[in-house]
Amino acid sequence: MEMWFSEFHTPDVKHSIRVTRHLYAKQSNYQQIDIFETPEYGKVLALNGNVQLTERDEFIYDEMITHVPMAVHPGICDVLVIGAGDGGVVRELTRYDRVKSIDLVEMDPQVVEACREFLPGNACRMDDRRVHIYFENALRFIRRCESKYDLIIVDSTDPFGPSEGLFTKEFYGNCYNALKEDGIMVNQQGSPFYEHDAKAMQRSHKRIVETFPISKVYQAHIPTYAAGYWLFGFASKKYHPTNDVDLESWYRLNLRTRYYTPRLHIGAFALPAFLEDMLREVEG
Repeated sequence: MEMWFSEFHTPDVKHSIRVTRHLYAKQSNYQQIDIFETPEYGKVLALNGNVQLTERDEFIYDEMITHVPMAVHPGICDVLVIGAGDGGVVRELTRYDRVKSIDLVEMDPQVVEACREFLPGNACRMDDRRVHIYFENALRFIRRCESKYDLIIVDSTDPFGPSEGLFTKEFYGNCYNALKEDGIMVNQQGSPFYEHDAKAMQRSHKRIVETFPISKVYQAHIPTYAAGYWLFGFASKKYHPTNDVDLESWYRLNLRTRYYTPRLHIGAFALPAFLEDMLREVEG
């Protein structure tokens, strides 16, 4: 008998992956956590029935949410990561010698525990001496911070349910205050393809535009996410993501990547016409 894991992208669209083994299942204090083994995508992490990552394509998300801001801001030393309990973003950040401190705020310790055991490719740098893990509510944590970070990466789940508070104007204002005078915030903005997701993306972008002087959206193609098309937000007090990027300096780091390249960095901000129209609707 075959076993399949299905995630509904809309009430009328679902993405299904054949499963060979159900490796982990636990209801934590916050959410249902499952890890599956699949023949096509390797191990798959799902929270409340929604795919968060797969071994096959996680590198796309983690590289694009990390290396884009790192290539723009030459002085990033102190980083705050919100969510990302699987460790993929931390793994990418620790590849930079100039990063001195990484504060990881993850609500659910069970996510970190499960990924340490079953997804070591992601969690392999969680014990790096520069990484400090805080298991607490990110909204409360960020309110206590002022002019502390060069970069904030908001690697949250979708803007519904437990993570809804990470897409509010108050939260973005708190991130603004927590950044140094030339700081950058990067967040996942979801998919613009299906109507429900597109409206959530527009709400989020509108709030960021109202908070930061520089706010841009960029894209990546991630097969297991809704419509295979994903967006990220880049917000900054000083740096423009394409005008200020120092591609030659990034090349000299000799970092080997599987998706991100400096040429792709520029292209990721060249958006299709329908998406440009959607963004203009809320930018004022």
